[in-house]
Amino acid sequence: MVRASPWLMEALRAARALHLADWCIGAGALRSLVWDALHGFASQPSALSDIDLAHFDASDLSPGRDAALQARLQASHPGLPWEVTNQAAVHLWFADYFGYAVEPLSSLEDGVATWPEYATAVGVALNADDSLRLIAPYGLDDLFAMRVRRNPARASVEIYRQRLAQKRYAERWPRVRVVESA
Repeated sequence: MVRASPWLMEALRAARALHLADWCIGAGALRSLVWDALHGFASQPSALSDIDLAHFDASDLSPGRDAALQARLQASHPGLPWEVTNQAAVHLWFADYFGYAVEPLSSLEDGVATWPEYATAVGVALNADDSLRLIAPYGLDDLFAMRVRRNPARASVEIYRQRLAQKRYAERWPRVRVVESA
């Protein structure tokens, strides 16, 4: 699916050109790609609110670095809606955005493992030899079963419910099954 997607391969090449030490494109971009394919929507892929480029660089935690990387991507690939986040810096702004503090992460994989739903806790990178590297700390079962479940690693029940209301998965993908969280 990844190699068959022109927009995702373009995004992966653009991200690789940044020469980041450890990175992936993940979350909603991959979820939408897979669920569109499983629903037969390949000819009309879902519009993406963003393409999440996650990376890990503990040597530069400044928000300006992510903004500069995002600006470079938007300049070189203006048709793609980029959002760049250094997972090593998430703990610095998380409380202001979500209302509670979190511990620093130790790797990109640790960051992906905190993403709000198991089906979106997936990332892919394009290696220098054009092979793909998959990051899926919880596996791919939820993604391919089209099942949405809260990942309690970081998403509170309240945030999960807000995301369900915002994302409205079943409206776009009627075969998706949402598991409510108590």
